[in-house]
Amino acid sequence: MSSDILLRSLLAIGIIVVGMGTYWLVNQRLLTRARNNVFSLFTAFPNKPVLVYFTTPTCAPCKTIQRPAIDQIARLLGEKLHVVEIDATERPDLAKTWGVMSVPTTFLLDSRGEARYVNNGVARAEKLMEQIQTL
Repeated sequence: MSSDILLRSLLAIGIIVVGMGTYWLVNQRLLTRARNNVFSLFTAFPNKPVLVYFTTPTCAPCKTIQRPAIDQIARLLGEKLHVVEIDATERPDLAKTWGVMSVPTTFLLDSRGEARYVNNGVARAEKLMEQIQTL
């Protein structure tokens, strides 16, 4: 009986570790794609942190949670942050190039244009602010 519990516990831990590793690898791939495609958005980089926000007109979490969080951050930081909003239905080429699989998706780029963070799904204002402060 106890060996059965131990085996199941090890299996559960293994599944968790594999899942976390897969999530990390996917995010690293997305960040690499973003780094390689920064100049698909800009002819001249603004030399300040950039928040790239992929959305669609029918995305309810984008309108009710993500957009207000981004607006709050933009008000707090003012000219210290550049926000780029991309409608993935109007620009599916950019969404595909950047590896966006769902909306909302946000990327944070540092002042040199290096993609440093990717958030798949809703990212609250506190999380975005914490990520921006590390840039």
